[in-house]
Amino acid sequence: MTATAAVVTSDRRRVRRSSTRTPSAERVLVILGLLALLIITAFPVVVIAIAAFSPQSEVNQWPPRLIPSHVTLDNFTGLIERLPVFQQSWNSFVFAGAVTLCSLALNTLAAYALARMDFRGRGALLAVLIATMMVPFQALLLPIYQIASSLGWVNTFVGLVVPRAADVAGIFLLRQFMITLPRDLDSAARIDGAGEFRIFWSVILPNTKPALLTMALFTFVGNWNDLLWPLIMTSDSEVRPLTAGLALVTGSATATAPYGVMMAGALIAVLPLVILYLLVQRRFVEGVAMTGLKG
Repeated sequence: MTATAAVVTSDRRRVRRSSTRTPSAERVLVILGLLALLIITAFPVVVIAIAAFSPQSEVNQWPPRLIPSHVTLDNFTGLIERLPVFQQSWNSFVFAGAVTLCSLALNTLAAYALARMDFRGRGALLAVLIATMMVPFQALLLPIYQIASSLGWVNTFVGLVVPRAADVAGIFLLRQFMITLPRDLDSAARIDGAGEFRIFWSVILPNTKPALLTMALFTFVGNWNDLLWPLIMTSDSEVRPLTAGLALVTGSATATAPYGVMMAGALIAVLPLVILYLLVQRRFVEGVAMTGLKG
């Protein structure tokens, strides 16, 4: 019996070692693939950073120079002369941040109702919401603008934020996460006398943090980078976000276009997003992995 146990233990160890050992050729291919993906992903950002600190004459020349002859801040100076960068960066933060907060409040309530509450027509309502995702936002621009204009919301943060306050994609993402939570949590809370809002606030929300962070990051980044809606809704530089301001400053892409200034503005616009992602990347990956697992 002892000899048999020793043989079984030896076989298990051998299987464990063989399963954890990765062939060197396979590992090399995986590493090379990841490096290629990293280069492809990071190359545009590297080009933007190099052009932002290069002299304007070298940015426009052909063939382009990968390494500038000297580092200069003239592009950033030119950008500040053309555009109220700090004011519009703050406008972008207010716009994207307010939309994110509103989306967190409204999307979570809608997702909770669709995921945890039983009512007649829930499936049909969910189907209608998903169907609206097929309608491009560009098709809704004119009626939304007319409504906002009639309410006097043009050139205001209210007009920028309210039409973006709820998002079907965010509702669907949170709903997919909430249906993975055990129903026993709701039952136990109801036995203790908790109502629907208490269950939502004290039971469901604390267990939905990864999905909330994922949705918040998607919403913030999407609205920070948005160009079309702020460009239509604002004509005053005091309210206009940075992306719309950069689009108006750069104008048409011609041979004399200030590409160095454009790259300086793009670098300023992308840096907050990079910093934000670095701060929350672990929870963000966790939230992406844990959402959309069930239908």
